[in-house]
Amino acid sequence: MTDDLLSRHRAVLPSWMSLLYDEPIEIVHAQDRRLTDSTGRTYLDFFAGVLTNAMGYDISAISDAVRKQLDTGVLHTSTLYLIRSQVELAERIAERSGIPDAKVFFTNSGSEANDTALMLATQYRRSNQVLAMRNSYHGRSFGTVAITGNRGWSASSLSPIKVNYVHGGYRYRSPFRDLPDAAYIDACVADLVELLETATAGDVACLIAEPIQGVGGFSSPPDGLFKAMKEVLDDHGILFVSDEVQTGWGRTGDHYWGIQAHDVVPDMMTFAKGLGNGLAVGGVVARGDVMDCFKAESFSTFGGNPVSMQGALAVLDYIDDHDLQANCKARGDQLMRGLRAANSPFVGEVRGKGLMIGVELIEPGTTTPNVRAAKQMLEETKDRGLLIGKGGLHKNVLRIGPPMTLTEAEAAEGLQILLDSLAALS
Repeated sequence: MTDDLLSRHRAVLPSWMSLLYDEPIEIVHAQDRRLTDSTGRTYLDFFAGVLTNAMGYDISAISDAVRKQLDTGVLHTSTLYLIRSQVELAERIAERSGIPDAKVFFTNSGSEANDTALMLATQYRRSNQVLAMRNSYHGRSFGTVAITGNRGWSASSLSPIKVNYVHGGYRYRSPFRDLPDAAYIDACVADLVELLETATAGDVACLIAEPIQGVGGFSSPPDGLFKAMKEVLDDHGILFVSDEVQTGWGRTGDHYWGIQAHDVVPDMMTFAKGLGNGLAVGGVVARGDVMDCFKAESFSTFGGNPVSMQGALAVLDYIDDHDLQANCKARGDQLMRGLRAANSPFVGEVRGKGLMIGVELIEPGTTTPNVRAAKQMLEETKDRGLLIGKGGLHKNVLRIGPPMTLTEAEAAEGLQILLDSLAALS
């Protein structure tokens, strides 16, 4: 990126739109898992546009599906008209969701999807009380900022809903961290019960949770936590919403949806990001009675538009045809084994599932968050030709989320860069 473009960016775009790197880069070309910047330098991509370019770049099967729709001349009609590809995609998602009598509503983003889920839950339950997880992130809209349990992403204390936060999503710094899995789950469920009894009026609308916390640093609880929590929620009639914006479509390797690791079916799931492979698409899949609870009419101008629907159908076909869920499992295991074997004094924990890997960086010999090391790691990996992300409550966690099409050789290449960069930390 030229200094001129950077200065122009700073002049006309918000100061809170953050950029990575001391010298931000402009991406001008992409192919498979490689990105090229405006200086001609090429990088291996281990962040996939925040896990959105899930298939990689310039995938002919997806591009051809989009071009075929463009050739019809119909880029947009609105949901006031029948859209065949929208119906077909909704049918496939409803069937794969496992939710009884499922219905689907399409949006443009994960933020909008989560906002819609909140609106459905509060209307269905006639309550503005919501439970969310500590260290969570669900979007940057007014409603979703209100349920974000991470101060670094909470732009406003104003809220259309009343929120209480539950323990459990981020184990590494939890007060229950040293407990065995079963005892950890029991402690978090006991916290949920006490929270309902002391901090709410009882008629809570929903609990919304990420099976693996994305912006929170790819952190996750022991499998089974959300099944145990849902038993409590069901006793109170409270809905459970699984935010699958980053965990959906097989990225976690073991399951198609992240929540399936907990052996539980939610009342609603939200999705976005990887489904469009760069196209703007999101949505909610919910129990039919919950989805149909609105009494007023509504529609979506751009949600479910023909172009994004055709692209998303091609994405689902590509995932199945190339068994990308299994690839995520294999490549994720490869990367986590290598990172754990490094035994770097700067690494407090390597965690995740499939191709959602978090590396929590600490001051050596302590559990103190090492923000400086995380910033240095982004620069070190970039200098060696690898792009990664960072996040976490303290912004000290490396976020590794390559395209789901990552090859064994590319995983080995990226791993070596990560190891060399860790060795360069000081």
